[in-house]
Amino acid sequence: MSRTATHVCPRLFGPVLAATLVVTAYTTATVLAGPATASPCGRNDPFGSSGLGSLFGSSGSSGSSGSSGSSGSSGSSGSSGSSGSSPATGPQGPLPGFNANGTHTIAWVTGPQSPNATFSRFGISGTDLGISWLNSSGQTLMAFGDTFGNCSVSGQEWRHNVLLRSNDTNLADGISVPDGVEGDTTSGTVIAGRPNFAQQLIPSLGIAQVEVTDIPTAAISIGDTQYINYMSVRSWGSAGNWVTNFSGIATSHDNGQTWDATNLNTIRVNAGITIPTPTGLPSVHYNDGKFQQSAYVEDPADGYIYQFGTPNGRFGAAYLARFRPGDIMDFTKYQYWTGKVWSDTIDAIPDDGSARVINQPVTELSVAYSRKLGKFVMLDGDNGIRLRTATTPTGPWSAPVYLVPPGAIVLYGPMMQPTSPALLGTGNELYFNASRWSDYNVMLLGSDLSKLHLT
Repeated sequence: MSRTATHVCPRLFGPVLAATLVVTAYTTATVLAGPATASPCGRNDPFGSSGLGSLFGSSGSSGSSGSSGSSGSSGSSGSSGSSGSSPATGPQGPLPGFNANGTHTIAWVTGPQSPNATFSRFGISGTDLGISWLNSSGQTLMAFGDTFGNCSVSGQEWRHNVLLRSNDTNLADGISVPDGVEGDTTSGTVIAGRPNFAQQLIPSLGIAQVEVTDIPTAAISIGDTQYINYMSVRSWGSAGNWVTNFSGIATSHDNGQTWDATNLNTIRVNAGITIPTPTGLPSVHYNDGKFQQSAYVEDPADGYIYQFGTPNGRFGAAYLARFRPGDIMDFTKYQYWTGKVWSDTIDAIPDDGSARVINQPVTELSVAYSRKLGKFVMLDGDNGIRLRTATTPTGPWSAPVYLVPPGAIVLYGPMMQPTSPALLGTGNELYFNASRWSDYNVMLLGSDLSKLHLT
């Protein structure tokens, strides 16, 4: 079943996307295509939040304001890993073994072959990302990208994003997810109406060249409210390239059960221009294109939350904003790093490269503060997984050290687990989720930071 506007609940994206399309009409010609169709659970046609290939019949274009350009190889050339999988359950194979330089694979987090048995328990045969954060009660929440269920049915039970929860704090043998219980805001996932089927969080139009999908890129808990920064994807292009309409912030006041993405003040339109807009529409700034994907981290020293931003795709540089926790929804209170000072306006970010905190190419980011190291830690990776450190969010950031070298098991989208001993200061182990395209699922890995040569 192909997705059209009639297949998603009216929300949310109604006013958001409508406003964005009006803004787009101000700035560029828009060519509308037909309904998007879902790839068969990661097989054959490249797809996923990894942004690989030209699924949905869309070739993609650069369209990225503030981007340094997009080219390069994808992290998706791993072995198929699909032996033993059935047509219904997708391409996941056994967990690939890796143990070198202090880093090792531990267990699948998702998929029919995971200890969590997410196909039978949550209707998840394949998904990616697993952005992880702690709520105010210390429970780990994980947001995933494009998600598939039964691969044998029309539409493959495609959801644009889902949520899992865990109370597991000992990740040495994996991260366990409890059963999902309808109406229970602390259970393993969001269940509503259909048992054993994780519900979608943020709907999307699912129309090629308009809005293909909405994918989480960062998340944080402030008080009892959960915040997901997500990107509205207009089209997938060649490997590692995709084009966004905008990024925005969705909020939940019930631990991720329901989400509201209707606040137009949190929309950063990817228009490549600064223009005035009519009252009620999102503001449009050239540099909004530098914050289409994000990572959040709170600095224990000054109390600011820092937002690392990158353009759409995997080949731009990283930029930096900051705000007080209570101001996350008010962009007028944000400050932006110019390379020399903090400015109250995003327009002050120069386009000469001096404001970059990490030079391109940077992929999906995860940033946290390590109490063990007394430094900030950044993970990213497309094929291999690399780590950088810095004493302040503005840097300078160290040269990258590979936790998983390119070509070893071919991973992308590393997302740190907030209960890692290396982050809490209780040990050397850093745990992180990472996605493997060939299996289109998420695994957990661990790295002993004492075995790395970190500067």
